[in-house]
Amino acid sequence: MKKHNFSAGPAILPASVLEEAARGVLNINDSGLSILEISHRSKDFIAIAAQAEQLVRELLNLSDEYAVMFLSGGASSQFFMAPMNLLNEDETACYVNTGSWADKAAKEAKNFGKIETLASSKDQNYTFIPRGWEVPAYAKYLHLTSNNTIYGTQYHWWPDTEVPIVCDMSSDMFSRTIPVEKFGLIYAGAQKNMGPAGTTLVIVRKDLLGKVTRTIPSMLQYTTHIENDSMYNTPPVYAIYVSMLTLKWIKEQGGLTAMEAHNQAKGDLFYNELDANPLFHGTVTVKEDRSLMNPTFLAINEEVDKAFDTAAKAVGIDGIRGHRSVGGFRASMYNAMPLEGVQVLVDVMKDIAQKMG
Repeated sequence: MKKHNFSAGPAILPASVLEEAARGVLNINDSGLSILEISHRSKDFIAIAAQAEQLVRELLNLSDEYAVMFLSGGASSQFFMAPMNLLNEDETACYVNTGSWADKAAKEAKNFGKIETLASSKDQNYTFIPRGWEVPAYAKYLHLTSNNTIYGTQYHWWPDTEVPIVCDMSSDMFSRTIPVEKFGLIYAGAQKNMGPAGTTLVIVRKDLLGKVTRTIPSMLQYTTHIENDSMYNTPPVYAIYVSMLTLKWIKEQGGLTAMEAHNQAKGDLFYNELDANPLFHGTVTVKEDRSLMNPTFLAINEEVDKAFDTAAKAVGIDGIRGHRSVGGFRASMYNAMPLEGVQVLVDVMKDIAQKMG
């Protein structure tokens, strides 16, 4: 039976990418060697890494002002690497707290400078994106988390500020077009829309670097990885390879404009049913803040919850349970989730309403 993978991450990958990645495990580029065993200094992998960077640049329309890195350590490592490289102890960075990861990012940054929280929805269990705040001119940077995987909220607007934005885009990277010129630094764990767990994409405007006075260990300096083409040490070869294949697939689908339309169509299909169905309701209190990547919703009672869970499993829906912080259900709909998969989910919701409504 076909599985419909709504896992929040590691997430669904395109079938064609999985097939090509599997072939690469056995024999990469007819070399007679596996991608898992070739040298990261080999011509085959250097070409793969170069293609991955070129695809990032092409999809985002990045200028030469920006450097692209493929690092290890997950997006959580960027919670401290970003302030370590950008913020002096006597300077202030501003954060907006819209979820667990945003909260953790701010806590890590306090080790390196002054941190000011401009707004937070924590006291409302992160059910909305705060508005009405202003970015002070003295801020070294503004940190945002574009999509909140656990709580089902997403920025669908960007603040109008001259202050460089540092943004954790782990769960919606490459899912839509973005005004990249607004951002000083973007980081994203690969395991949502870009590839498997194991590498983290970091994009930084080069003129922001070299301004801090602290001593930074070589492995934690962005300039180290930029100067060595992300190969200062052995990089996560396989994760970069599969990410390259996924970025290639995104390009073949029509790039970020096509991804945005595809994801909007899935979101409209799901949310239209959610709003019409009397047995379910969303957890996000402001509709304009709803995530297209991770819709979160609850059943009206335990009986409906159990019936829906059983029916979803019966048709091959997997990974639909919500995070413990929210409960209920979370239908993660990353790029590789087809519209047909969302239709299966919607059909189960309709069926439950007809039987129990």
